[in-house]
Amino acid sequence: MTGRTGQWHSSVAGMAVLGLALTACGGAKVGEEAADAGGPGKCGTLNLAVSPWVGYEANAAVVARVAEKELGCKVVKKDLKAEISWQGFETGEVDVVLENWGHEDLKKKYITRQKTAVSLGSTGNKGIIGWYIPPWIAKEHPDITDWKNLDKYASRFRTSESGAKGQLLDGDPSYQTNDESLVKNLKLDFKVVYAGSETALIQAFRDAEKNRKWVIGYFYEPQWFFSEVPLVHIDLPEHTPGCDADPAKVACDYPVFDLDKIVSTRFAKSGSPAYDLVKNFRWTNDDQNTVAKYIALDKMTPEAAAEKWIDANPEKVEAWLPRP
Repeated sequence: MTGRTGQWHSSVAGMAVLGLALTACGGAKVGEEAADAGGPGKCGTLNLAVSPWVGYEANAAVVARVAEKELGCKVVKKDLKAEISWQGFETGEVDVVLENWGHEDLKKKYITRQKTAVSLGSTGNKGIIGWYIPPWIAKEHPDITDWKNLDKYASRFRTSESGAKGQLLDGDPSYQTNDESLVKNLKLDFKVVYAGSETALIQAFRDAEKNRKWVIGYFYEPQWFFSEVPLVHIDLPEHTPGCDADPAKVACDYPVFDLDKIVSTRFAKSGSPAYDLVKNFRWTNDDQNTVAKYIALDKMTPEAAAEKWIDANPEKVEAWLPRP
């Protein structure tokens, strides 16, 4: 997350035209299949966007499994960067974004102005973005957790990609990040370098802890990886309301995000029982981390991971289902 502010996916180049589109991992593309009012049962087709981090995949796996088994839906998962997903709301090509990290700019455009989307409230997850280091560095150099001391260690973080500056490792370029502005505005001797994915970020931190390498990078919660390597957060200048209003002038830490669900207005008015499922869907960071760990570390399929969690949490699932 990600997540996860409103500039999480600001680095996505432009707003790609629907149908020309990008997919992250070979899933259905925007433009490939529009919403189907018919289909199995009264639910029909549920077009579910899936963004490229495993926590989101965990959300999608569980909601999809419940929608299929309990409501008779045909679920079509579309692997899309979040900013692209919002474009599909108007046409019905995307019904649901299950984990939205801020995106006040997109909310103003699609919810307030175009009225093609609505928020269905919190997922129950709290999203935290920040800069982190492996535990061994924090233990040996405890002062490094104060951002004012980062330049003291900048040379230790140099890589071939960062040149004469320290490397600040970010993830997928589509993630919401203020890091380039933060480095510039805090006048730090660092350069942002993109690892390219959540998996690459995790492997970099894992290797850094195991082999005592100097790595500092962008990371986020909820995230199952903290149970394996308890990364240590760097204290940036405290976030205050409005301190990140201008992306170019950001010089404060990220806020805590109340992650929410966004659906198309068309889907909200469709009468589909899946609408109530999405509206009622709510769980904790621990719930998400459990399913994400099944997928990422235990190498279960998303379907099997979802089934395992659902079997262990019938009361939570029951509370999500539409009432007769």
